[in-house]
Amino acid sequence: MTDKTKLYFTEEHEWVELINDDYVRVGISDYAVEQLGDIVFVELPELSTELEAEDEFATVESVKSTSEIYSPVKGTVSKVNSDLEDEPEKLNEAPFGEGWLIEIQSSEPVDVSGLMDASAYDEYVSGL
Repeated sequence: MTDKTKLYFTEEHEWVELINDDYVRVGISDYAVEQLGDIVFVELPELSTELEAEDEFATVESVKSTSEIYSPVKGTVSKVNSDLEDEPEKLNEAPFGEGWLIEIQSSEPVDVSGLMDASAYDEYVSGL
């Protein structure tokens, strides 16, 4: 499991893990997973999909609802967690681990200045 304190978060509950300056892993937070309930289907983008920050890139369906997932950064989809196609419950079980969604390669250093660190995100969620 990824250490949550090393992640950055959006107000839409996506998280970003910096792998290096221009490569990140993206998923959704434990709060988002809790709000969705039991996840039954995950639709991920194709490899090499170009994303702008805030572009919709995935759909997560649960027994309660369907939610769109948005890219927190600009770049190209370089890897998708295809395990989620057959085992979408991994998102419920380990949103910061095996439940990651995609990895993005950027042509420039990834800017996380507009994202919240873990403590700011926890404070944000406590106010919801």
